[in-house]
Amino acid sequence: MEGIFTFVGMISHDHSFVFVAHTILAALIVLILAKAATKSLRVVPQGMQNVMETYLEGVISMGRDVIGETNAKKYLPLIATLGLFIFVSNIIGIIPGFESPTGNINFTLTLALIVFVYYNYEGIKKNGFVHYFAHFAGPVKWLAPLMFPIEIVSHISRIISLSFRLFGNIKGDDLFLWVLLMLAPWLVPLPAFAILLFMAFLQTFIFMILTYVYLAGAIMLHEESL
Repeated sequence: MEGIFTFVGMISHDHSFVFVAHTILAALIVLILAKAATKSLRVVPQGMQNVMETYLEGVISMGRDVIGETNAKKYLPLIATLGLFIFVSNIIGIIPGFESPTGNINFTLTLALIVFVYYNYEGIKKNGFVHYFAHFAGPVKWLAPLMFPIEIVSHISRIISLSFRLFGNIKGDDLFLWVLLMLAPWLVPLPAFAILLFMAFLQTFIFMILTYVYLAGAIMLHEESL
C-alpha cells in the first residue's frame, strides 16, 4: 500500500518493486520451511518435519470428504503449496514493516487463474473434451442453449470469486492494522493481531477448500449424473 512504511520501501518507493520483493520473500520462506522439513527425514518425525506432516495430513483430511482420499492425495502438491504460499503471504502483512502480497489483486488473480486453468485441464483430461463441455449444457437437451452460456459465466465468475475474496479480506485487514497502529501503537493492538492471525488462517482455508470443490466438480462428472 502506497504511503505505508515497509523495510523494502527503504530501498525503492516504487510499489511494484515492493510488491514483487514481498512476493519473493513469501516464496523464499515457503522454500526454507520445505527444506527444513525434509532436511533430515526420520521415521518418527520431529521438529519441522512433524509440523509439515501434520499440515499435509490436515490437507488430505480437508479434501477427503470433498473429492475422496485418492484424489485428495493426488492433488496434495497443488493444494498444499497454495495453502503454504497464501498463508505465508497473508501472515507477513501482520508484521509491521512488511506488506501482504495477497493484498494485491495481481497476486490473487494469478493464483485464481492457475486454479481455473488447472481444474479445467484436469476435467478435460479425465472426461474428454467433448464430454466435459457437454456437461455444461445440462441434462435437458432443449435447455442447452440457455444452460451452456450460464455455465460458462458461472465458471468465469469463479476467477473473480477466488481472487477478490482473498484480495478484499487481506487488503481490509492491512488497512485495519494500519489505522490501529496509528491510533494505538503499543500494547493495545495485541488482541487485533490475534484476529488478523485467525483471518489469515481462514482465508487460506477457504481458498484451499474451494480449489478442492472446483476440482471435484471437474473430474467427478459421472458421480454428479448418477
